[in-house]
Amino acid sequence: MDAGWVQAAKRLAGERAAEWVEDGMVVGLGTGSTVAWTVRRLGARVRAGLRVQGVATSSRTEALARAEGIPLADLSAVDPPDLAIDGADAVDGQLDLVKGAGGALLYEKIVARAARRFIVVVDRGKLVPDLSMVPLPVEVVPFGWRVTARRLEALGLVVRLRLASGVPYVTDGGHFLLDCTVPPGVLPSELDRAIRDVVGVVATGFFLAMADTVVVSDGTAVWTMGRPGQPGAGRDRL
Repeated sequence: MDAGWVQAAKRLAGERAAEWVEDGMVVGLGTGSTVAWTVRRLGARVRAGLRVQGVATSSRTEALARAEGIPLADLSAVDPPDLAIDGADAVDGQLDLVKGAGGALLYEKIVARAARRFIVVVDRGKLVPDLSMVPLPVEVVPFGWRVTARRLEALGLVVRLRLASGVPYVTDGGHFLLDCTVPPGVLPSELDRAIRDVVGVVATGFFLAMADTVVVSDGTAVWTMGRPGQPGAGRDRL
């Protein structure tokens, strides 16, 4: 898809996911260009009378949600979110994900794990046969990050420190991000476990067995994917 189709697909998927939100819900609000459309659509529904509380996963999402008039709360001060809605860098056929390109990896994972239901919004280009097709972000503590990187390289990964304007990118949690090239054919569950065992790693970009529903669009249609064995998948042409 060209850039115009991708942007249309992001908007359709993001806005459709906002329709899952019901009055009185606590909603985890993810980070990224696709879920930003969810936040904007949710803001319109709030201005029309919908009562919700949002839990933002990044300072960028917090700023957008406040601009849209969505009431926000700290995750520790509310009941577990009824829904968390977020994007993804890649989705495979088991609904396993890679996330973290937007730089909010840890907070996104905390909110998604806390939520009763996790909905993912993507354009069709994010559907992949193998999660190794995209870089795997790994959030690490800055102290000794080179030592941590060498230990990840010993697992067979090619590791690159994420930079912003020539200096290390720093997450809202105060950590660095290492973007890792994963060899094809590696089992995500085994690699995820091995990475998390490395001292200095805070979180990996693997979101495995977490997504309940994936909302996908190609710019002209929107459809949903459920975890294998679960009902609820369908296709709506617009």
